[in-house]
Amino acid sequence: MNRTRKDWTDIKTNDSWAIFKIMSEFVEGYERMSKIGPCISIFGSARTKPDNKYYQLGVEVALKLTQAGYGIITGGGPGIMEAGNKGAQEGKGRSVGLNIDLPFEQNHNPYIDQEHNLEFDYFFVRKVIFVKYAQGFVILPGGLGTLDELFEALTLIQTKKINKRPVVLIGHSYWDGLIEWIKEQMLEQEANISAEDLNLFKIVDTADEAVKYIEDFYKSHDLSPNF
Repeated sequence: MNRTRKDWTDIKTNDSWAIFKIMSEFVEGYERMSKIGPCISIFGSARTKPDNKYYQLGVEVALKLTQAGYGIITGGGPGIMEAGNKGAQEGKGRSVGLNIDLPFEQNHNPYIDQEHNLEFDYFFVRKVIFVKYAQGFVILPGGLGTLDELFEALTLIQTKKINKRPVVLIGHSYWDGLIEWIKEQMLEQEANISAEDLNLFKIVDTADEAVKYIEDFYKSHDLSPNF
């Protein structure tokens, strides 16, 4: 049945009141994260099992980053997120989880610091916190949510809405196909990006390479908050 213009004007919503819930999530996130210090956000699939090589790489890179003085921020769930928080605890660093309320798959993992375990209803609020309090981004293989987080970070850096940050993708075998498509289609065929945009990230295969790239970046850049 087609709805008429009159039908739509009769609909009542609670959309305006949702603003207060959104504000409360921003306020709590800002208050709890503001004094946490330099952190690296780690993104990746919630479905990755502990015996997977990328889970193990997630643990290793998080451990080595905490030993270099960084805290670790993840989405707080299982898979790569759990690996990141586990590595942070093994490295005796700050282990932050930004959990999202989902109807399936998302339960906070046991490796998050109690005082750094945050809960969100809104993806966009959560992504702001991911970016605002991160001095870099490490991306391991993942699905649609991981790609969303990756391209959110790249877009904000490209448009200079945030300060330049190191973005590291781990796993040539996983990411090379996507990057080739970006080069051939987005850059060469359609000219939808600039060649310089390909320098916004680096692909590596090991935890040591990822940590070195981030450490080298901050030899010539100041550690400072985003926004």
